[in-house]
Amino acid sequence: MEKVINLNCPGCGAPVSTKHKICEFCTRPIVIASITAIASMSTLEVNKYANAYRKELATNPDSKDLHMSLAMCYFKLKMYDNAAVPFAKAIEDNFDNSETFFYAAINLLKGKKAFVAPRADIDKILEYLNAAIMIEPRGIYHYFLAYIKNDYFERKYLNITPNWKNELETAIETGLPNADITQFSEILQVEMPECLSV
Repeated sequence: MEKVINLNCPGCGAPVSTKHKICEFCTRPIVIASITAIASMSTLEVNKYANAYRKELATNPDSKDLHMSLAMCYFKLKMYDNAAVPFAKAIEDNFDNSETFFYAAINLLKGKKAFVAPRADIDKILEYLNAAIMIEPRGIYHYFLAYIKNDYFERKYLNITPNWKNELETAIETGLPNADITQFSEILQVEMPECLSV
């Protein structure tokens, strides 16, 4: 169980704790577990949040919530290399949050298409996505696998089983709302290939 930490709200400075996900005073997030929580924030606000999490991590270096929150801030700021360490810390011994693995996998692409990523990063992405699927088999995770297998393996004429078509079928069978695909494409900052249209 994650230790509850008392801190000041990164949004308004009010005293809060990580037990609550939203500040009761400013209704801004306290703990950031997905990009949705900070999607509408300005760069200035996200920097403010990142500074607050860095400061709090100095006294609570083992907090997975704070590491995840800091990683998401860096990710939103497109500071992918900086996000890698807090993502890794958030993943350590945290085998019940599939989204941590999902966002850590997206971060490894560093805002680029899978085709140009180094093979070591692709292998780590596959590892993270398979871990996410073991925790919670969501359609979007299989869809991300289909994208990786199509844009990296298929385009480089490399065989992998199951292939991207099998992963796409699994994604659809598991449940894949169009809204998830749209949000995923926006997060990845790439247009999905026509063959991955559902």
